[in-house]
Order: sequence, then structure tokens, then C-alpha cells
Amino acid sequence: GNLGATEIVVILLFFLLPVVLWIFAIVDLIQRQFQDQTNKIVWALVILLIPFLGSILYLLIGRKGGVRR
Repeated sequence: GNLGATEIVVILLFFLLPVVLWIFAIVDLIQRQFQDQTNKIVWALVILLIPFLGSILYLLIGRKGGVRR
């Protein structure tokens, strides 16, 4: 049947939000300059292998290690 407002909110919170967060983390990582390229590679792997948790960890911890270009 048709989706109600509750179902749409649940879909947005549990599916769309993590995808947007993941894309934001990847774009931010690409745009940042790290002193040690190994850190950038490790964060890329964390974000790609553990998408939702990796994105949150990067945004909370990893961004501090790089400088935005």
C-alpha cells in the first residue's frame, strides 16, 4: 500500500541519513590534506569498510588530523 508519514520518516532516518553522512565523510576526506598520507588511506578504509560507524568516527576524530584545502 501507500506509505504513511511515519514510514517515510523511518526510511529517511535509517536509510537516507546514513548514506548522506557516508558521502559527506568521503567528500570531506578527499578535500583534506593530511601530513601523513597513511592516515588518509586508513580513514578511507575505515569509512568504506564500516560505512555508518566509520563515517561517524571520521567526522568526530579523523577530521582533526587534516587541513582543508
